Amino acid sequence: MTNDAAAQPLHHRTDGAESAPPLILGPSLGTSLAVWDPQVPALARGHRVVRWDLPGHGDSPPVPGVTTVTDLGRLVLGLADSLGIDRFAYAGISLGGAVGAWLALHHPERIESLAIVCSSARFGDPAGWQDRAALVRAKGTGPVAETAATRWFTPAFQRAPAAEALLEDLRAADPEAYAACCDALAAYDLRADLPRITAPTLVIAGREDPATPVAHARELADGIPGASLTEVARASHLAGVERPAPVLAALLGHLTAAPGRPADDGSRHSAGMTVRRTVLGDEHVDRSIARTTAFTSVFQDFITRYAWGEIWTRPGLSRQTRSAITLTALIAHGHHEELAMHVRAALRNGLTPEDIQEVMLQSAIYCGVPAANAAFAIANRILEEEVQ
Repeated sequence: MTNDAAAQPLHHRTDGAESAPPLILGPSLGTSLAVWDPQVPALARGHRVVRWDLPGHGDSPPVPGVTTVTDLGRLVLGLADSLGIDRFAYAGISLGGAVGAWLALHHPERIESLAIVCSSARFGDPAGWQDRAALVRAKGTGPVAETAATRWFTPAFQRAPAAEALLEDLRAADPEAYAACCDALAAYDLRADLPRITAPTLVIAGREDPATPVAHARELADGIPGASLTEVARASHLAGVERPAPVLAALLGHLTAAPGRPADDGSRHSAGMTVRRTVLGDEHVDRSIARTTAFTSVFQDFITRYAWGEIWTRPGLSRQTRSAITLTALIAHGHHEELAMHVRAALRNGLTPEDIQEVMLQSAIYCGVPAANAAFAIANRILEEEVQ
């Protein structure tokens, strides 16, 4: 990559307070920064969120000479420098995740934490990417767009408005820039270097992803020391678009985990409110706040700081596991109103109806059949309301 190319800024968008901790989000091949739209409002409550477009994608101009993940990583560093950002959290999807892994490996002093979403340490046989690059150079992105929906989304989501909008981004991408990104993926192989990544790392996988299967995510999580893995059910390659809530929950859990966990009551309250809204939903939390009185305000502050800001932000368990434990405890103690609320929360955290069914069957053995019988009735009502 030439110095002139490195000097060209990537198109980007910033959300959140400028004084908040910076979080840079990288897109997948063929998409624009809109691929992060479902997560940005919640992420921007606690972070200065910066999204960028790949060269020749979205509103970024093509950048001649950018043909490797290293080149893309340097462009991201240039973007961060132009914004006065030194150290930052990073999350990236697919090719954007590969850029994040390269940054964490070669510039660990810049990366506070890393999230790799539906990505890989090696994206399959290089010949496949070389063939796709040749096709796009010859015929444009149209032929690739015709089959992209089957790679990006499960059949149930392929005609959703969000899916159609991202397919339009692919059709609008500059063919040469898209082909150059294919060249970058063909040459990328970080498998031997994964143990050298030191940033706290979260790996997220869609269980139905044919482009970067769960086995690729497990290779990343097994290779990066201390990395955690979240698998999202009923999601394909663009899991954050198809199943935005569980991906957001995993990201927030990771971003509020050590070493950056809240250190004082004010920070714990802020982090706790973010997690509480993510898990329980804005509508529920807004109702609770509206009902708060001078007498109950001290308790609302306590649960926000202690339950949500101290316990739910801990890195030791995934949000899915915490939901399963919470359901079991509520079943055991017969807290039916709380149980209904946390069935909804479990769905937001990525548990499937089948997962919830298993938790309740397990509870029937260890908490008692009558308790589980009542729990099944409550959960069935909630699932009929929530699951379309």
